[in-house]
Amino acid sequence: MKLVRLYTGDDNETHIEQHDQMDYFDFTERNNTRTAVQQTHGIVFAKRDTDAPVKFHNATKRQYGLYLSATVELGMGDGSSVVMEPGDILLAEDTTGHGHTSKVLKEGMVIFVRLED
Repeated sequence: MKLVRLYTGDDNETHIEQHDQMDYFDFTERNNTRTAVQQTHGIVFAKRDTDAPVKFHNATKRQYGLYLSATVELGMGDGSSVVMEPGDILLAEDTTGHGHTSKVLKEGMVIFVRLED
């Protein structure tokens, strides 16, 4: 399972960083099995269906996307893409710039955990 970070670069385009989930987080609590508590500002349960793909857009807020059952392809302005599958985590930080596209490959649920107001 992977963690994908989307961020806006100096070129105003969204870029991708991919990490292994277990290597990305600092497991410092409870015998190194948990991270420290992160402050959140809400949670949204989102049903993703295979309607028309979503054109270029930005993340509305800095947030995590926790892919429970949906499979979604995220596209970048340079033509690259990444497929988010159940168990994957998205850290969406591309709140400015050109943004990314979304195409649902398999209907399902995604939870968005907002990290800022």
